Amino acid sequence: MAPKGGGHYNFDPVILTAVILLVGIGLVAVYSASSILAEQRYGDHYYYLRKQLMFCLFGFLVMIIAKNINYLLYRRFVYLFLVSSTILLALLLVPRLGIKVGGAQRWFRLGFISIQPSEIAKLSLAMFVAYSMQKNFEHMGSFSRGLLPHLLAGTIVIGLILAQPDLGTAVIIGMWILILLFIGGVNLAQLIVLLGLAVPILFYLITQTAYRLNRLWAFLNPWEDPQGIGFQIIHSFLAFGSGGFLGVGLGNSKQKLLYLPEPHTDFILAIIAEEIGFIGVSALLILFTIVVIRGIKIALRAPELYGTYLAMGISCMLAIQVIVNMGVVMALLPTKGLTLPFISYGGSSLIVNFMSIGILMNISRKAVEGRRR
Repeated sequence: MAPKGGGHYNFDPVILTAVILLVGIGLVAVYSASSILAEQRYGDHYYYLRKQLMFCLFGFLVMIIAKNINYLLYRRFVYLFLVSSTILLALLLVPRLGIKVGGAQRWFRLGFISIQPSEIAKLSLAMFVAYSMQKNFEHMGSFSRGLLPHLLAGTIVIGLILAQPDLGTAVIIGMWILILLFIGGVNLAQLIVLLGLAVPILFYLITQTAYRLNRLWAFLNPWEDPQGIGFQIIHSFLAFGSGGFLGVGLGNSKQKLLYLPEPHTDFILAIIAEEIGFIGVSALLILFTIVVIRGIKIALRAPELYGTYLAMGISCMLAIQVIVNMGVVMALLPTKGLTLPFISYGGSSLIVNFMSIGILMNISRKAVEGRRR
């Protein structure tokens, strides 16, 4: 019996189609947003496009490999993956090993490429939490076997990410863990207490650091300092306003002309909004919604609990990243350095997201094969 909406395929082709469309839009957007900047920095309009295309091709290969690896094998190596990614995060803090960009030490340099361990840590944590929740399924309501092991693992990873420093990614992972633990059946009162403890800690981390406080003020009132802390978000507003319903046309953005800082990374949605307008942003949102919904459906159809939790974890992480990035660009959330999945320029995030989709496709494939038996 073929899967609903899946035709003769042995995996969900809808999610693959949506991802390919997103990547295609992303390549066009990266070139449009970065060509002027690339010419200024490197004397080559295609510099960022070539690198992003290379990341896409490698990521697509990783996705195909992940699609054909039985996802149950990851259960055997969850501790290895988690410990390895934790060690990588710790090594970032060693002088001269990690690369500092904009005051944050988040990358390793290997030849001409940079690796961001926090992206690897997200997927490793998803595998561990899925394994642990499946293993302790009947005891998730207890503190010692439900909340505690996941809290400890999450705290170590979050602590190392905070040390980079990268509060945005740490908050994203914290939100994601709370959602997964709620899905897994952790006692609701324990989660409420945990959230209550996390809020003042977050407030302290924001108020004790000048640049984080500036981001908060910029979010609350960017017009108070339009040439300073409010500069980026104001130019994002201008991009959205200029784009209107249909946009000003591909390649015709004004904000990418060295007005909007780093337009090909965190704020690439603003350039998309300016060039292809409300219609383009809506199309992106629809494609992301398809990916997340299909991911959740794959989770619900998984042949066993580990697959359900792993697919749900991957889907939730993608959804949170999309919501936060779009919220930041539209000034609905304070500024965070978070890429838009499959769209923003960057190798580590793109490749890990491709691998995540490959894992979802493998879970879908196993569910289909199980129903055919």
